[in-house]
Amino acid sequence: MPGRMIQFRRHRPAGGAPESGARFQPGEIVFHRRYRYRGVVVESDAECRATEAWYQGNMTQPSRDQPWYHVLTDGEVHAKYVAEDNLMPDPTGAPIRHPLLGRFFSGYADGCYVRNDVPWEG
Repeated sequence: MPGRMIQFRRHRPAGGAPESGARFQPGEIVFHRRYRYRGVVVESDAECRATEAWYQGNMTQPSRDQPWYHVLTDGEVHAKYVAEDNLMPDPTGAPIRHPLLGRFFSGYADGCYVRNDVPWEG
């Protein structure tokens, strides 16, 4: 839901590596199947780490037991927390416009952003 803060049950230590098993890696551009927006993956969690209250308040409740992604959305100023089932590779290949790109990525090459070492604190 736009503008809502996501509260997490637990956090990965700062600088931690992305969880294994994720289909999409940091820097990949993705497309949301249902809401039809584009974005770039900043980080992933092996399962939904949002609180139960946030999860139940979400418009949909995709399975918590799958990778979830922190995504900077194209043309917006905030990030979204998205279940893997809702994402597919972006078909356009176009870059993303987001004010936080420079904070988490050091460049763009071959249709993908290059992730730097700034930890996600979403």
